[in-house]
Amino acid sequence: MDPVTSAARAPLPCGERLFALGERTLIMGVVNITPDSFSDGGRYLEPVAAYDHAQRLLDEGADVIDLGAQSTRPGASPIGADEELRRLVPVLERLVAAGVGALSVDTDKATVAGAALQLGAAWINDVSGLADPGLAEACRGAQALVVMHHRSMRADRPEDDVRYGDLVGEVVDELGRLCQQAEAAGLKPSQLIVDPGIGFGKSVADNVALLRRCSELAVLGRPVLVGPSRKRFLSALSGAESARERDEATVGACCLAASNGADIVRVHNVGAVRRALAIVDAGRPH
Repeated sequence: MDPVTSAARAPLPCGERLFALGERTLIMGVVNITPDSFSDGGRYLEPVAAYDHAQRLLDEGADVIDLGAQSTRPGASPIGADEELRRLVPVLERLVAAGVGALSVDTDKATVAGAALQLGAAWINDVSGLADPGLAEACRGAQALVVMHHRSMRADRPEDDVRYGDLVGEVVDELGRLCQQAEAAGLKPSQLIVDPGIGFGKSVADNVALLRRCSELAVLGRPVLVGPSRKRFLSALSGAESARERDEATVGACCLAASNGADIVRVHNVGAVRRALAIVDAGRPH
């Protein structure tokens, strides 16, 4: 499939909104309500700070806000559902009360997903691939969108030690398996989004290849979300020394992904990415 000629696909529902696919790249803005995120840990841990940051990202052009109350960086210490909800709920409640409907929650726990959806979230961004069997049930009842995320068993190995026989083929096969598993659990195909898992068990070259070959995920028939934002592989390519210094490289990665078929990019610096993607999107044939 040509990544820039797929405008005829069904729109993507998010709460009361419908997002057209193929006309422009959608942007998911990240709000980390954590003390230990690799990119901005602790800056938005307090509810008011997280709420204000989410509103800034919306003002900068975010289509969806992704709230994460547990860090998913490699090596992060897991937390219980009670602590995750303690961090998440006050922020989610504030945003819902302010009329923000396009809200995603980054969680791998069914209890957290269920509570978030009851409060008004519309997406669940699950990096575990529905490892918690109750998560699919929670999303099915709420008709929520669910991100199917490729996270190889190689994710805990050093990036330089990662080897794939057929990178894109293996990612497509695993994502296809996850989608089949989700559908067997009662989720509709229209509820599913796929994410190739940039930075999770992939080498620098693997990450670049996935950005360049996003269009090949179109065989799965689902919207493609890509999350390269501030990830470590960008330092190897750009020379940026810290996570926040990777914003310019993130812009480049998002443009590469969008020009090759990504429908949604998940980023921390929404304004810079939005301005750059305006140029990529202007080049789409109409």
